[in-house]
Amino acid sequence: MKIYNAVIHTMTDMGIIENGFVSIENGKIVDVSEGYPDSIAMEDINAEGSILLPGFIDAHTHLGILENGLDFEGDDCNEASDPFTPQMRAIDGINPFDFCFEEARRSGVTAVMTSPGSANACGGSMLVMKTQGICADTMAVSSKGMKFALGENPKNVYNGRDESPKTRMATAAIIREGLFKAKRYLSDCEAADDDSELPDFDAKCEALIPLLKGDMKAHFHCHRADDICTAVRIANEFHLDAVIVHGTEAHLIPEILKDSGIPVICGPTLCDRCKPEMKNLTIENPAILKKNGIEIAICTDHTVIPIQYLSSCAALAVKGGLSVEEALYSITMGASKILGTENHMGSIANGMDADLQLYRNDPLDIREDPWLVMINGKECF
Repeated sequence: MKIYNAVIHTMTDMGIIENGFVSIENGKIVDVSEGYPDSIAMEDINAEGSILLPGFIDAHTHLGILENGLDFEGDDCNEASDPFTPQMRAIDGINPFDFCFEEARRSGVTAVMTSPGSANACGGSMLVMKTQGICADTMAVSSKGMKFALGENPKNVYNGRDESPKTRMATAAIIREGLFKAKRYLSDCEAADDDSELPDFDAKCEALIPLLKGDMKAHFHCHRADDICTAVRIANEFHLDAVIVHGTEAHLIPEILKDSGIPVICGPTLCDRCKPEMKNLTIENPAILKKNGIEIAICTDHTVIPIQYLSSCAALAVKGGLSVEEALYSITMGASKILGTENHMGSIANGMDADLQLYRNDPLDIREDPWLVMINGKECF
């Protein structure tokens, strides 16, 4: 199958192909070329000069784990009975039949990172998934992200119960304690000569082993600059491959983030300053970080901002100083790199998943929706 007569935004070093075609086989892109194909079959799609983009990727959401139109019944986001729950897995709380998956597809969002919430110092493992399917297992792309949270959210949840953590100090201490235990547990496992010498099974420590080995990224929810610095501090102490999620005040400390090499998933921005730690919210944040050489992605934090407004959040970043192509990159390949899925999705190149969308006009115009959306080479809208 081919999509031809398209303006292709590859999100690679090839840049923009003003008139080209893409060939698809078995759900993968097998050719990206300029001009017209040598032959055209009945199944091939004439883009009629439309803009062809990779599917959008929302790098931080709670899609499917916080269900549409439901309160407690559909809220499986926070296991707030314990402030440290790395053994929780987002995949076990996702409902693929949530109507918001359809809204995602209709707006060109073909993949998301779905995460446990930020009530706990550690909430559990996250899931990168496609937005088409009937079972989370078959929609899954990667589960190599562990959710941590700093700042107001853990404080507020557990202060109301008169339990720890009530302070930022306690939140950081709980994270350190859990990581130290997991580090010692891993050392004991590696030192064991046979099964009889293994330590007693610990689900929390087992869940953190991929993180300590560098096979999983640590996603730190933090808004305030001092919380971002705490995340950097903990990441350095335990040699974690870290990501800052939200980073509302990241624009105040770009030099620290640049030196650390830690990327930032910016957002939500299409919202009010709903709590004190968001008082310095600005749509200029992504542009400031980008100009300082920091890798960025833009997210909705769905359900905070509905998933279908991801492109509108990117458009706000353009208003704040990003170029249009930088904004598109931040919700395609930029997001994919931060999530560690750049070999599967985020660009239009040979070997990539055929997650594609076509626009007749500016994809960041709030009035525009894609007229075709494809996931794994199959039309879904």
